[in-house]
This record gives sequence, structure tokens and C-alpha cells, in this order.
Amino acid sequence: MISVLLVGKGNVATHLYTAFFKADGISVKQISSRKLENVTPADVTIIAVSDDVIAEVSSKIKNTFVVHTSGSVSLNDLKNNSNKGVFYMLQTFSKDKEVDFSEIPFCLEATNEKEYQLLERLAKSIGIKIYTINSEQRKTLHVAAVFVNNFTNHLFKIGNDICKENYIPFEILQPLIKETFLKIQSLSPEKAQTGPAIRKDKKTIKNHLNLLNTGQQEIYNILTKSIQNGN
Repeated sequence: MISVLLVGKGNVATHLYTAFFKADGISVKQISSRKLENVTPADVTIIAVSDDVIAEVSSKIKNTFVVHTSGSVSLNDLKNNSNKGVFYMLQTFSKDKEVDFSEIPFCLEATNEKEYQLLERLAKSIGIKIYTINSEQRKTLHVAAVFVNNFTNHLFKIGNDICKENYIPFEILQPLIKETFLKIQSLSPEKAQTGPAIRKDKKTIKNHLNLLNTGQQEIYNILTKSIQNGN
């Protein structure tokens, strides 16, 4: 039995608690980061709080093994005086959206092999995709994730705005979005690239720009140049 103390009440902590509660061989307790006086001994203490308070929260925890769940914070930013680790799940979490942990990559790091193996056992209790990723790798992975998730979602938002302004249902674009995702499972993103930018279709690009507002034109031009330059 692995005992887990979850510190935090946000999206990540909520989904983790639900998954651990259902998992065999895991005993889990969850507390708020504002109630650290209620910290109980545990094999693993998982801090699932905002990046800017990880150091402060970890400094107040006396348990033997403390980890955080952040993609952009180093293992050494933990300020506890015991063993440290990282239990980072590369996924976007929303409280009201169910999560399939079998599809989520777990990126693990620890100060020693014994603690790493403990994290691996913990990850395998709810998931199957386990990766050894150090702090420097995780920082660059997090940047890549911002491009493929946050920035891409913003482009979906712009596409939705354009549709709404012209009384077109956004759902018409959804099969295209799905096919783009499916395509890069068998092709590299570079080889999967299509459209007027890669074809250097100046006429179509000009027509598109005439349909857009100033902010949309700026983004369109930056992305067009990036595609054409292979950046």
C-alpha cells in the first residue's frame, strides 16, 4: 500500500484524488494548501498548487518525500529538507471534464532511484505511459506543450470568431480539426503541412488578409512567414 497526501484543491489535484481513490494499493488523503497544519505522514506528498507557491508550500512540509506536478518548475525549486521529485502529467485538466489517465504521459523525476521507483509504481497504478524526464527536458517540453495546446486552442478561438461573425456554425470545421490530429499520428507535422502558405499562393493569402481584422492579419502573417521559412 502506497500512502499519498495530495496538497491542493485545483483541477490537477481533483482528478488525481479521484483516480488514486479508485486505484488498488493506494491510500490517499487530500488537503488544501492553506491548511498545512493538517499534514499527515505519507510515502509521497504531492503538491498540486500554482507554480508561484510551490517553493513556499514545500518549505512547510516535513514528510520524507515531496513532489510537485508542474511542467515549468525545477525539482530543486522544492524547498523541503527531504527527498524531492516531480510527478508531471502532460495534459490539460478541467474540473468538469473526465480524464482518462491511461492516455496521459507521466513525466517522472526524483533525487534517487528508490524514490523514482516509488513514483513509477504510483504512476502505474493509474496510467501506463511513463517517461523519465529531467528538469531541463521538462521545461522545454512544457514550452512545446504551450504551442500544441494553448496556442492551438487560441487559433481555434479565432476560427470560431470568424465563423460567428459570418453566421457559419463552427462545427463545420471540427472534422478538419480531427483529421489534422489524426494525420500527425502517421506523418511528421512538417510533412503533414498543407495550405496556401506552404504552396506560396500569394493570391489566396492576399484574399484571406482582406477578410481579417488587424489583429488577425498580424497572426496570419506571422504564421505564414514561419511556415514558409520552416521555423
